[in-house]
Amino acid sequence: MKFKAKQIAEILEGQVIGDANVEVDRLSKIEEGTQGSLTFLANPKYTSYIYSTNASICIVGEDFEAQEEIKTTLIKVAQPYEAFSKLLEYYNQVKLSKSGIEEPNYIDSSASYGEDVYIGAFAYLGKNVKLGNNVKIYPHVYIGDNVEIGNNSIVFAGSKIYSETLIGEESVIHGGCIIGADGFGFSPDENGVYKKVPQIGNVIIEDHVDVGAGTTIDRATLGSTIIRKGVKLDNQIQIAHNVEIGEHTAIAAQTGIAGSTKIGKYGLIGGQVGIVGHIQIGDNVRIQAQTGIGRNVKDGEVLQGTPAINYGDFNKSYVHFKNLPDIVKNINKIEKQLKKDE
Repeated sequence: MKFKAKQIAEILEGQVIGDANVEVDRLSKIEEGTQGSLTFLANPKYTSYIYSTNASICIVGEDFEAQEEIKTTLIKVAQPYEAFSKLLEYYNQVKLSKSGIEEPNYIDSSASYGEDVYIGAFAYLGKNVKLGNNVKIYPHVYIGDNVEIGNNSIVFAGSKIYSETLIGEESVIHGGCIIGADGFGFSPDENGVYKKVPQIGNVIIEDHVDVGAGTTIDRATLGSTIIRKGVKLDNQIQIAHNVEIGEHTAIAAQTGIAGSTKIGKYGLIGGQVGIVGHIQIGDNVRIQAQTGIGRNVKDGEVLQGTPAINYGDFNKSYVHFKNLPDIVKNINKIEKQLKKDE
């Protein structure tokens, strides 16, 4: 899809300097700009590139004054970075503005959906599925029985949404996610043979939640695994049965959370964090990457290490970790000297 400079200026409430009819169909970095691309200049460190870029359109600040000849058409705005972000959002909306029902697919006769939905080819919608308005279901998505998905939510290609899952409004499930598979519930008998414990709960994902590609969220044994509103989950995260994640908490890739752990609001959890089951993690907690959490965590704690300790203490200790061979050598020298003195 192509846009003219004058159309972009109208969206951004900016002023065109140059060819108002020049067209672009892609975005680029200013130093990598090519004909037909749009870029922006917000950081003064990149100003030199505006004189050499081949981008067709560049968004700049209202106070920008060229010191040399410029080939690109300029769009002057009050805040270039914010304007470019607004344009990215608009571009994304246009790109994702699919609608209609593609063939082939399977939609059970008991399923229902609202207005302006998109259901891609090879999608499967089971019994009593309910989709809200403007929901987008991309190709090769499986949606099990009794699933409900709220208005304006998106499920990208290849995701599997198991039965009884509830997904709120304005949420995004990226490709390859598995939502609602059985939790890891097994009990050994007297002979040490594991017997499966039926997992009959569900998963609840509230409004404005983003779930990254390849992430898995297990259904509860009883009750619900709950992802509260505004939570942001990166790619390849494992969330076990009966976990609850509080509002507006963000979790980076490859983190694993064991069953029945409760995580508070407004937390930040780094990549490759491991969290044991059946513990409580408070609000506003910060957990650094590759940390192992094996205990309850109070509100506002900042943790690092395995097992996790206070972040400041970890950094102080790390100075000694690096020097440990020399410290041991010095201790051995002292011990030898003391033995001689005896």
